[in-house]
Amino acid sequence: MMSLGSWFRWNEPHCRLSQKNPADMVVETLMMELNWQVKQAEKQQRERENEYRKIKTGVDYSWLVSYPKHSYEISPGDRLQLEDACCKIPPSYCGPVILRFRQLVAEFEPEVQEIPRLFRTVLQEATERMKEEDEAKKLARQWTTKRAVSLSLTTFKSRARIYPFISDIKTISEDIERSTESAQRVWSMPEFRTIKDN
Repeated sequence: MMSLGSWFRWNEPHCRLSQKNPADMVVETLMMELNWQVKQAEKQQRERENEYRKIKTGVDYSWLVSYPKHSYEISPGDRLQLEDACCKIPPSYCGPVILRFRQLVAEFEPEVQEIPRLFRTVLQEATERMKEEDEAKKLARQWTTKRAVSLSLTTFKSRARIYPFISDIKTISEDIERSTESAQRVWSMPEFRTIKDN
């Protein structure tokens, strides 16, 4: 007999995607976008070819032609290189990369073979921008630490001022002279005493 828990599956997580690593999800999302753009480019290329045939022959034979689902395949080496480049993209950059890729595809209307190259340039742009932002953050951090150090030094300088003509500054030699002969005065100047008359 089956247990009640196996019927309802209360103990299992609702979404398996939540268990995935964010970097893996970024790679999957970007590669799905690439595959979708390849399919769209194939579809547009077929439509252009059909329009060209229709203009050339004057007859529409598109209903007779059966196309394979995927005529263009990215080579395994290129796919691995693109996946490796996608691994370097953090989750916060995933959306902007997709938007930039779609913008360039809409702008240039590339052939199917050109889409992986266009995708690679978008990934390279994103990694370069990340490096530039990291450098800017490092410079900003260095500037703030230098500024904090200089501010602390100026406050220290303003608090610890030395006045050379004030007489209550103690010296080591003065302390030694006072401790050895506390009763007698051993200074460079002679001691003057007044004799009191009785």
